[in-house]
Amino acid sequence: QLLNQLCLELRSRGRGNAIVLCVVEFLLSVLERLVAYFNKWAYIYIGLYGYDYLTSGRKVVDLFRQRGWTTIINDHLVTRALALVSIVIGAMTGCMGIALGSVTNWMSDFGDAALPLSFFVPFMCGLALSVVLLSVVGSAVDTVIVSFAESPLEFERNHPGLYTQMARAWRLAFPEEFR
Repeated sequence: QLLNQLCLELRSRGRGNAIVLCVVEFLLSVLERLVAYFNKWAYIYIGLYGYDYLTSGRKVVDLFRQRGWTTIINDHLVTRALALVSIVIGAMTGCMGIALGSVTNWMSDFGDAALPLSFFVPFMCGLALSVVLLSVVGSAVDTVIVSFAESPLEFERNHPGLYTQMARAWRLAFPEEFR
């Protein structure tokens, strides 16, 4: 979007070669269309329906556009929340490493770097493990979103209470987009 805005700005000011701007705008539009199909949602469609990657990407983008959920998929808060949880887990693990280091002197061979290392090494281990484990939760949430977008009536028929709660929450969070 930044490059599109830059091209529009150059065109409106009359700066730059018109042919070069035209070529750049064309390349940006082609790149934009390709990027739309290469997304994490396509993997969910592959798992659910067995389509190839490009077909899955196209179908899931079309599904979200049809539902009016483009803002919802761009503003996916669960990913941010899980990233924050991973950082907190890493920090807690790092603090436990400092506590362990002060009690056992397990990093005493590193001299002045013992304190930062006794935080950093456990922090990175805790962060890496929590990112891997919480990615399963994130994928499950993404699958629920795609399934809900694909067939909300089946969800309502099989789980009416959950459907009501989910639809109410989505309408509160995204009143304009949720249809």
